[in-house]
Formats: sequence, C-alpha cells, structure tokens
Amino acid sequence: MAIMMTVYMDSGPHTVRGLSAGLNISKPAVTRALDRLGELDFVRRMKDPDDKRSVLLRPSVPGSVFLTDFAELIVKASKTSD
Repeated sequence: MAIMMTVYMDSGPHTVRGLSAGLNISKPAVTRALDRLGELDFVRRMKDPDDKRSVLLRPSVPGSVFLTDFAELIVKASKTSD
C-alpha cells in the first residue's frame, strides 16, 4: 500500500530504485509488490525514454478508482466509530 500511495500521491517520475530508497525497503521487495500491482492494473510500468535501462511507474485508472473507493470506506468507518 505504501508503494501505491507513493506513486499516486507524490510527484514522479518513480523508479524501483527511488521507491526503494524513499520507503527504505529492498529493491526486490519493491519489484515483487510492483509485479502484483501490475497484475491488478493498479500501477503501470513504462520504459524511461531517457534511460532505456530504467522503468518508470505511473498510476492507472483502475488504481485511482480503488484508492477512491478505499478512501470512502475509511471515511465511512470513521463516522460509524464516533
């Protein structure tokens, strides 16, 4: 969730190396999480036009919908606990 929130909330471009350093987790862990987020179509990968060895990450529409729905659930849950 931290990776997804970073990609959606912080200005990019985002890379595996940058996410790993920023979130203080290993690059393999970031890659595994991105594999799963990619399977769900929550995050998309694209080649960096300036550096062909690097992959940039970008948000997707299904990911935005998921986060919107998730935020609504949190708000709803906080109102019922008051």
